[in-house]
Amino acid sequence: MARIVMKFGGTSMAGTERIRRVARIVQRQQAAGHEVAVVVSAMSGETDRLVNFCREADPLYDPAEYDVVVAAGEQVTSGLLAMHLQAIGAKARSWLGWQLPVQTDDAHAKARIEGIDSDALLASMAAGEIAVIPGFQGLTADNRITTLGRGGSDTSAVAVAAAIGADRCDIYTDVDGVYTTDPRIVAKARKLKYVTYEEMLELASVGSKVLQTRSVSLAMKEKVRVQVLSSFIDDDAPAADTIPGTMIVSDEELEGIDMERQLITGIAADKNEAKITLTRIADRPGAVAQIFGPLAAANINVDMIIQNIAKDKGETDVTFTVPGADLARTQALLESQKEAIGYYRMISDGKVAKISVVGVGMKSHAGVAATMFRSLADRGINIQAISTSEIKVSVLIDADETELAVRVLHSAYELDASDEAA
Repeated sequence: MARIVMKFGGTSMAGTERIRRVARIVQRQQAAGHEVAVVVSAMSGETDRLVNFCREADPLYDPAEYDVVVAAGEQVTSGLLAMHLQAIGAKARSWLGWQLPVQTDDAHAKARIEGIDSDALLASMAAGEIAVIPGFQGLTADNRITTLGRGGSDTSAVAVAAAIGADRCDIYTDVDGVYTTDPRIVAKARKLKYVTYEEMLELASVGSKVLQTRSVSLAMKEKVRVQVLSSFIDDDAPAADTIPGTMIVSDEELEGIDMERQLITGIAADKNEAKITLTRIADRPGAVAQIFGPLAAANINVDMIIQNIAKDKGETDVTFTVPGADLARTQALLESQKEAIGYYRMISDGKVAKISVVGVGMKSHAGVAATMFRSLADRGINIQAISTSEIKVSVLIDADETELAVRVLHSAYELDASDEAA
């Protein structure tokens, strides 16, 4: 018998028939003798609908009240799944974030989990009850509802798995695993049997939509084994233990497994990027801190940063990227800090995309970046910015060239599946 956390995304929960299917998948795991907790997302499109209500009320809405609104989507699906499980004869109940509770900090709309009280949850599971938990939501020390950011249900699931000492966390999505790139862009993308935490962390951080970045980071920290599976399987399909998804594990666990490790694991693309350039900033100590300090205080994540060489008059331009969803807030904040920062002009571009190549093989092989730059140049794709890490190279390009760039790079690194494997 194993203790398993199962997480189902918005597409899996989109409507009565799909929730009924999820209930049957969950019941099969319990029937196999496992203790089961389920974490659910809101129905597909529901969070966007609720977010739009917030924006219509006030484009610069109060994040605390935003959380009250958008947390409602997961509450609905958790209750509905519990009902469907009960309807097919399974013992089940829903546990809202405040009932466990899931304790978070007070960074509304981007809260971080600080702890989960799992005693009542474990007792319920030990008694044969399926626990259904809404993802994405938590509670501050002063009892305000928080949400964890888009994709936060993945983090909720991993956090629950860590809190109850689960043997595995199964993430059910609309894809059947992690691929070398988006199969909708490259038909010959290959499904990977194993991905290391480190690789998945980089892929998630640069646009792979399979898992939220923070969920992978938490899984790596807490050593939670994560499996990515498809919820769109036939009713007579075998249990998740035998379905070939993608396992996300530590480097140590991969030791001894007979598998061929490639130089590059995958290509990721992210159109949720916006570029901002501040011109004619004084080239003096502390000038850059005046830009990024306020952004950090506002919980706005900055990614690529480029500071041009200072001009003769002692001025420089600074370019950086932020999530596209944060562009309006970033612009408003920088405008309010214009005098303190001392820039001349702010130039924004919301039509950019970040393309990244990721692989642990980069640690011991040279020439990965050169291949990337040459391949893009050969197709006339201009690079606007570059950032690197030990196992990643990312470039910023025009958003209209995203799919072309992904296809070019997927072929350049020979990641296409063979006809036999496709």
